[in-house]
Amino acid sequence: MSEQDSCAEIVFEAKLAEQTERYDEMKENMKEVVKAKKSLSKEERNLLSVAYKNVVGARRASWRVLHSFSKSKEEGFDKQRELVDEYRRKVEDEIDDICEEILTLLEHTLLKNCQEDAEATVFYLKMMGDYLRYLAEVTEKEKRKQSADRACDAYNKAQEASTRLAPTNPIRLGLALNFSVFYYEIMNLREKACELAKNAFDLAVTELDYLDGAGYKDATLIMQLLRDNLTLWSNEDNEAGHAAPVAEDGMDVEDL
Repeated sequence: MSEQDSCAEIVFEAKLAEQTERYDEMKENMKEVVKAKKSLSKEERNLLSVAYKNVVGARRASWRVLHSFSKSKEEGFDKQRELVDEYRRKVEDEIDDICEEILTLLEHTLLKNCQEDAEATVFYLKMMGDYLRYLAEVTEKEKRKQSADRACDAYNKAQEASTRLAPTNPIRLGLALNFSVFYYEIMNLREKACELAKNAFDLAVTELDYLDGAGYKDATLIMQLLRDNLTLWSNEDNEAGHAAPVAEDGMDVEDL
């Protein structure tokens, strides 16, 4: 069997894994494809994104629950807090392993083989920023700062490269969505987050009339997430004392 046929078979297995929600296997399939091909088609990079998004997303959800438990002030909970913290650290280690794995693939393979493809470059740099952001979410002190600094660098490079894409391009809009969440949740730069999200939204609005049906749907879906976050953030002061919902971070945009 040729390498091309072998990769096609593995991609098919990844699609089966997606349909059956076996995302850990899907991740392994797509990691194998990256190592074999070095450069991915649009469909393949979407599969790669979906696989890692779901694998890390489940752990991020678990971490949020455990992090909330560890802060509980409920009477008598101190005895269980140590067990909760131990379990939380286990989940943090899993998130760390997943993020470092995809970051290695992005930095050492995928980004080195897509220089001529503006859309792929923005896609992969955005992914780097996303997974470094996830590391910053679950770490503290110096490691958090290092992850946040690297995430900011990746997002900024993606932002610069994204100027070659139309303002309504879903990848460019998804980048603005996720970069603004990074500013808001990790860097605590609220004004900058709102400015970035609003500018991306306003710029895209001016070009919506040039899109066909599918392109219009893809763009407006992400624009709605930008608007939702802007509404959430602007209303935060009015909801002081209540737990704020997690902002939409655009991790579904690669599925479009």
